[in-house]
Amino acid sequence: MPNPPVDPVVTDNPAQERFEIHVGASLAGIEEYTVDGNVYSFNHTEIYPQHEGFGLAAILVSRALDDLRSRGAKVRPVCPYVVKFLGKHPEYQDLIS
Repeated sequence: MPNPPVDPVVTDNPAQERFEIHVGASLAGIEEYTVDGNVYSFNHTEIYPQHEGFGLAAILVSRALDDLRSRGAKVRPVCPYVVKFLGKHPEYQDLIS
């Protein structure tokens, strides 16, 4: 899998209820969520077509989970990609609500 051309940046955009991954100046994908208390339901993961094939979905989800861990929040995996990701990454099992 090739590396993205620029180190991707993941940020939370609470106004739109999503984490975003940017590559350079481009929005490359999103992780949509809803919040109930301190539990974030990850509902939809999407990497835009021109940014596919660089492993950005895994970077987006792992950095979003790291962010939630730092806040003491939990995650409810709804999106099939996130369910599969969590199944492959036991280091995040403590975050599952």
